[in-house]
Amino acid sequence: MRFDLVDLRLFLHIAESGSITAGADRSGLALASASARIKGMEDMLGVALVERKRRGVTLTSAGHTLLHHARTIQNQIEAMTGDLGEHADGFRARIRLLANTAAATQSLPELLSTFLVANPHIDVDLEEHPSHLIAEKLVNGYADLGIAASWADLSNLEQRPFCTDRLAIIAAHNSPFASGARSIRFEDAVNEPFIGLNIGNALQEHIIRQAAQLGRHVNFRVRVTTLETVIQLVSNNVGIAIVPEGAARKSSRTRKLRIVPLSNDWATRRLCLCARRFSDLTPQAARLADILSQTG
Repeated sequence: MRFDLVDLRLFLHIAESGSITAGADRSGLALASASARIKGMEDMLGVALVERKRRGVTLTSAGHTLLHHARTIQNQIEAMTGDLGEHADGFRARIRLLANTAAATQSLPELLSTFLVANPHIDVDLEEHPSHLIAEKLVNGYADLGIAASWADLSNLEQRPFCTDRLAIIAAHNSPFASGARSIRFEDAVNEPFIGLNIGNALQEHIIRQAAQLGRHVNFRVRVTTLETVIQLVSNNVGIAIVPEGAARKSSRTRKLRIVPLSNDWATRRLCLCARRFSDLTPQAARLADILSQTG
């Protein structure tokens, strides 16, 4: 049985993109060549690695097993290259980091800025996902590190404390909503007109799931791409929104907002830095993990 690094890199790209076409493009291969390589791997192993569907592919059980080993091999190669790269100019390492909305918009930008300035030969791919998907992607070897809320199933991952995040409802300073309230339950606000983030946003999907558990739905007047736009629309009295309290406090320095913490248990979240195994990280990813762990 013989696989070369091109085969494994192609398989990783296909697994990450969910498409042979996209995987071939990322690998710099023609589609026919990529398809032939995957078929050759399956013939050598005697098992199917991907299930071909109308809109891309999904991994079979054997494919998930190969993904784990392919990611391990890639990490070992990056670790070797990183160790040797200390003796060469121009070497670049890349870390894949996943984070939920709270982490991606609050503590993480400043920490990443400090890390990247101090490590000019290390690049970071940051992706924002809901916490439950972060856990799933880390288990499947999709990324090196992730920051997720502790309510997600993190049992198959090693964890380090990152920070505590609290959600709050914001309204325009002159809005009658929750005037004088020191806190509020989500169920007492769910019928209000909301400003939301776009479909697929980690924080927004979390809020929608909480409404569904109440048998309710959230009335979005408009959905936008960034928290900054959400806060601007709220300050203009278009509606209310649920955002990380830290982000609201920062914005209240320049915009007049009413900030009312949510009293629901799910609104206070402990965020954890996670990895499959911290000891298996490349030296560069381990360096980033150490920096991020210091916030806990």
